[in-house]
Amino acid sequence: MGELTPELLLHGYSVGIFPMSESRDDPEIFWVDPRMRGIMPLDGFHISRSLARAMRRSNWTITTDTDFTAVLDGCADREDTWINAEIRDLYCALHARGQAHSLEVWEDDMLVGGVYGVVLGAAFFGESMFSRRTNASKIALACLVDRLKQGGFTLFDTQFITDHLASLGAIEITRARYHAKLADAKNRQARFHAATDASPHEVMQRMTQIS
Repeated sequence: MGELTPELLLHGYSVGIFPMSESRDDPEIFWVDPRMRGIMPLDGFHISRSLARAMRRSNWTITTDTDFTAVLDGCADREDTWINAEIRDLYCALHARGQAHSLEVWEDDMLVGGVYGVVLGAAFFGESMFSRRTNASKIALACLVDRLKQGGFTLFDTQFITDHLASLGAIEITRARYHAKLADAKNRQARFHAATDASPHEVMQRMTQIS
C-alpha cells in the first residue's frame, strides 16, 4: 500500500476502510472494507443482570487517555494479533495528535482492561480491547458507550461482530448503510473528553436508570 502515514490512516477511516496485518511479525498492512459492518448502537448497549451486579459492586477505577500505549500493548498481548510494530507506531502518532483515545480499567494501580479507537467527527472507530479480569472488557465497553453518548457521538464502529459484542447489543449492517451513517457522523462534532471519568457504578445507574 506504500508508506502508511497518520494522514493516510485517517483518510482510510473517512472513506470506510481500516488497516490490518496478518500478525505482529508480518510487515504487510492491508485495507479492509467488510461487506457487513459491526456497529454498537449507542442506545442499544445491553447490560445483563450479572453485568449490572458486577458494575454495582466494582471498586475499579475508570480513566481515559491515562496510558494509551499500555492499552495498545494489552490489546496486542495475545497469541494472534494484527497489531504489528508499524500499526502500533501509527496509532501512537494519532493519539499524540488527539485523534486516537483509550479508556482504561484499573484495579488499584494495575491495568486490568481497556479499549482504544480512533475519532473522526462524531464517529468512534473501536480498534481493539483486552481484559485481564472477568467482566473487565464488558465494563470498559459500557463505560466507553456512556462516554460516547455524553460526548455527542452518533456512530460506534466495531468493524466486525463477535459473539461477545453481540451479547452486549452490537449488530451488523450492510456496507451501504454503514457508509451512510459514516457520511453523517464524520461531518458532526463530538468531544471524547466532554464528560468526567465515571465509575462503573455511576455508568450502570445512568444506563439502566436504577439506583
